[in-house]
Amino acid sequence: GAARKDIGELKANEIFDLMEKFAGYGFNKSHAAAYALLAYHTAWAKVHYLAEFTAANMSVAIDDTDKLKIFHDDAVALGIVFEPPDVNAGGYRFEPITPADTERRKGERGRVRYGLGAIKGTGQSAIEAIVAARTSGGAFTSLFDFCARVDRARINKRTVEALIKAGAFDRFGIERASLLASVGLAFEFADSQAAHADQGGLFDFDDSHGSSTQEPPLVEALAWSIRERLMIEKTALGFYLSGHLFDHSVDEVRQFARRSNADVLDSREPQLLAGIVGDLRVVNGQRGRVAIFKLDDKTEVIEAVANEELLNANRDLLKDDELVIVQGKVQPDRFSGGLRLNVQQVWSLTDARCRFGQYLSVQVNGSVPPVDELLRDFPPRRVPSEHGELLQGLPVRLHIRRTAEHGEVRGDLDLGEQARFYPCDEALERWRLAAHARAARVVYEHPTADDY
Repeated sequence: GAARKDIGELKANEIFDLMEKFAGYGFNKSHAAAYALLAYHTAWAKVHYLAEFTAANMSVAIDDTDKLKIFHDDAVALGIVFEPPDVNAGGYRFEPITPADTERRKGERGRVRYGLGAIKGTGQSAIEAIVAARTSGGAFTSLFDFCARVDRARINKRTVEALIKAGAFDRFGIERASLLASVGLAFEFADSQAAHADQGGLFDFDDSHGSSTQEPPLVEALAWSIRERLMIEKTALGFYLSGHLFDHSVDEVRQFARRSNADVLDSREPQLLAGIVGDLRVVNGQRGRVAIFKLDDKTEVIEAVANEELLNANRDLLKDDELVIVQGKVQPDRFSGGLRLNVQQVWSLTDARCRFGQYLSVQVNGSVPPVDELLRDFPPRRVPSEHGELLQGLPVRLHIRRTAEHGEVRGDLDLGEQARFYPCDEALERWRLAAHARAARVVYEHPTADDY
């Protein structure tokens, strides 16, 4: 063909080589047109039917928790509200739902009910058994009622435990820790109910046996902290759905790291930020290994970079799901178009208490806390510095109030430098238990430009 058009062999070969190279990644016009139309239809559906689009996408990726998190975060950013997993609502797949006008939240663009099939350790057969029992007998009223009514040939203890961890029984208003501890008891109750039904109520006339349908009390268990609940929830869902790890510490952290990620400035001046580490990876850079991670404080996610020296010194902190307080400079990221934090210092919350806290304030009304015991159990730590070894800890100030014969006596007592202690979470909880009305808290200084 080239010869007939008087195109030389050299030029023809050059054109063919170019076409061959393009064929590796190019599309012919009909193919490109089809993809363009598909992209247009997809974009139209996402704009006009966002809840339906989200539910469909997440149902397709129901076994891929990484994709589910991406879809979830994208949908939330666009105004979708997710209803949590619930044994009394929804089924295997994600479903778009229409809330009443009075239930709509500000900025809401739609609502999606979380698919029970996305909970690890369940499966389609188990979820279908739940829906069947609910359809035939109505809503479940308790954990015991649930275990007694579902087909236990398709639902085992591990399935129920996974549902509890994911929050699918939260509507009953019972702590997840207590529900989880009661699963074995609930299955025993279900077995006894089945045996009683098989006997055809033979002994129902004899009240001395008591009512076999009476549900036993739930096993008492210490309620999980926010962090415990979310970490356990993540094992069932692959990510945090009912809250954020930063919720556990945000009130305290904002007393000294008051700037949120959403308010960071493109500035050469160091800034003090805090958040949860996520998506951490270590790569080889021009100046050695560096840690690249996401710092998430719920208001915004910012990319952060720590050099090899910081990484080696803070390996116990620089890992996924850990709360860190960092100081660094924020600069534009030419690759992402956003901002990037170049980390200069890293603290745990405990170390930040030592760095930014002034003292521990303890309310005393009546009995005096066992100060000697608390100081002995949580002594300050010795840390090396440029100026030699330093004691890392907080002093204690007692706010004493006593009722005397002629009125109330108030006074403050500073226990002095010798009464410093290391303010880890366990130590603070011990001080709260010893204080009046659990009133023991770290009092923070107000950071100034000199701190950075």
